[in-house]
Amino acid sequence: MKVLVAVKRVVDYNVKVRVKSDNTGVDTANVKMSMNPFDEIAIEEAVRLKEKGVASEIIAVSCGVTQCQETLRTAMAIGADRAILVETSEELQPLAVAKLLKALVDKEQPGLIILGKQAIDDDCNQTGQMLAALADLPQVAFASKLEVADGKATVSREIDGGSETLSVTLPAVVTADLRLNEPRYVTLPNIMKAKKKPMEVLKPEDLGVDVSPRIKTLKVNEPPKRSAGVKVPDVATLVSKLKNEAKVI
Repeated sequence: MKVLVAVKRVVDYNVKVRVKSDNTGVDTANVKMSMNPFDEIAIEEAVRLKEKGVASEIIAVSCGVTQCQETLRTAMAIGADRAILVETSEELQPLAVAKLLKALVDKEQPGLIILGKQAIDDDCNQTGQMLAALADLPQVAFASKLEVADGKATVSREIDGGSETLSVTLPAVVTADLRLNEPRYVTLPNIMKAKKKPMEVLKPEDLGVDVSPRIKTLKVNEPPKRSAGVKVPDVATLVSKLKNEAKVI
């Protein structure tokens, strides 16, 4: 069974992002970039399935600029067998990525597609769901446990009231939550091996997909600075401040 895993290049989660002076977006110049943490979990889960003998091949896919090759090399160092980069300088929104992935699903015919539940840069949490709708595949979002056997995937996921377990027929789309696993440390020998693994570079036109943005960002602002908290001597003062200063009661 082939497993296709989508990975995204994002600003590293340790970096404090800055808004551009003209408020057109986030400043990414000279900023450390890395693989989206949820996508790292997705790759790790695919590798574990291969180690169990469930998966035969893992294909890592990324959509974006040329530098996404670094992210794909990391995915192959974790354990992916080969990679596909859909290279474009266009701003890619979730629908465009879902369409590109759908075209690759049609081409590769994987038995399972795993994505991170969301990217930490735009926090959209839409691509997996859109892909499942476009490809007409069953889906389970926010997976915290995944088991594959007898042509079915059994997935546990957290919901507001606790947890639920769903069974879906393969092929299917699964989006990974933080509790699914803990990604392994990438070793130097595996990084060297990843350099020799095949990577195919395509353009959106090769897949017949229009990636023009459907949504326009008008302005990006930093959140307002939070004022320091104050200590109050008693409940009466607290109620007074909530009523007269904060005006929340």
